[in-house]
Amino acid sequence: MKEEIIVISLGGSLIIPNEIDVDFLKDFKELVISQIKIGKKFIIITGGGKICRRYNEAAKLLSNPSNEDLDWIGIASLRLNAQLLRVVFRDYTYPKIIKDPTEPIDLEKPVVIGSAYKPGWSSDWNAVQAAKTIGAKKVINLSNTDYVYDSDPKVNKDAKKIEKISWADYRKLIPKDWHPGLNSPFDPIASEMAEKEGMEVVIMNGKPISNLEKYLNGEEFLGTTIS
Repeated sequence: MKEEIIVISLGGSLIIPNEIDVDFLKDFKELVISQIKIGKKFIIITGGGKICRRYNEAAKLLSNPSNEDLDWIGIASLRLNAQLLRVVFRDYTYPKIIKDPTEPIDLEKPVVIGSAYKPGWSSDWNAVQAAKTIGAKKVINLSNTDYVYDSDPKVNKDAKKIEKISWADYRKLIPKDWHPGLNSPFDPIASEMAEKEGMEVVIMNGKPISNLEKYLNGEEFLGTTIS
């Protein structure tokens, strides 16, 4: 069987929307293991989600933190989520999470779990960098968003979904700069690198898990492809 390496940026909104979503993590684990059995390997980079934002909001209320301060708080929350995933996949992954995706990645085990490395590097950026390190050209971005839209669907009820878009057009829709806690389907710094490396990024909702399964099986799926 030809080995295929899947790079996933797993949004914190799926891991811990309010409380830890045990049902989602169970479904995600079962799907990944089923794909491992047919020869695939996975690099999973975790996001922070609401736990990251709550800590950042508390820091802002109680002090005057710099962006670097907020980033370090975010990094801690991402690493906590990564440690949870490492334990979830403990029979399939390494005893340590990867922190610096620019370094060579050992793919002897079928699952590699990673998190943020240092301030200024989001989980999306880490996923793209991990893909670059291993020579992969596709990244899956799993979140609680179905598609990329031409405007914010939470603000504009007439926002239109986008199924396919170029990097040039996508980058016109999002902010040019990244900052801790930025809410964007795929962040601008990661987008710039993905475009430069000629990568394809797929934005999709992690729920229901059957949608991700369809994508992994080469079937029609719901989501946005950026290339």
